Amino acid sequence: MSDSHDATIAGLLTRAREGDADARDRLFTMCRNYVNIVARTHVESWLQAKVDASDLVQQTLLEAHRDFRRFQGATEGEWLAWLRQILSHNASDFIRQYYKTAKRAARREVVLGNPDHSSVMGLANVSDGGESPSQQLLRKERELQLADAIAGLTPDHREVIILRNLQRLPFEDVAQRMGRSRPAVQMLWMRAIQKLQEALDGGLSHADG
Repeated sequence: MSDSHDATIAGLLTRAREGDADARDRLFTMCRNYVNIVARTHVESWLQAKVDASDLVQQTLLEAHRDFRRFQGATEGEWLAWLRQILSHNASDFIRQYYKTAKRAARREVVLGNPDHSSVMGLANVSDGGESPSQQLLRKERELQLADAIAGLTPDHREVIILRNLQRLPFEDVAQRMGRSRPAVQMLWMRAIQKLQEALDGGLSHADG
């Protein structure tokens, strides 16, 4: 079997459909970081105080397990799109639930992003000048590797990238969210991008080896 994520996911999907429980468990384990990163982009500031992103991750993976036989795709891209669809539906359910008790706050503060922007593809332009490693990965539809690279960062580096690149908040808002000055957050973000690029460089080198 190929070592590439796409081939691995495709192979695991096939084996899982054939009743291989280990393949099915591995399939969901490999996607947990990805689902977690996407979930974070759905949880806006007011909702974070009430709902941990892990709740969305848990609910999404449970439903994906339950409804696995309904999935009709065969590729990594189709699989991840299906997971994003389930997660987006769950996020909408959370928001509707809080509408009942916080209608005014919800109308004013909640903005559920475009599903395309809720994917880790929002990191495609993390740097200027030429195609970055993240763009190379995305061009090859390697979203799982990018999500794993983000998950492997320190908490502060991961947080600033999620807020700035995925939730697309202005630096002023990121600084307020993280309790830091804007210059400090900008410096943190530049270091985080550097660390992400290094992780992706290493991943690409490993994949090419």
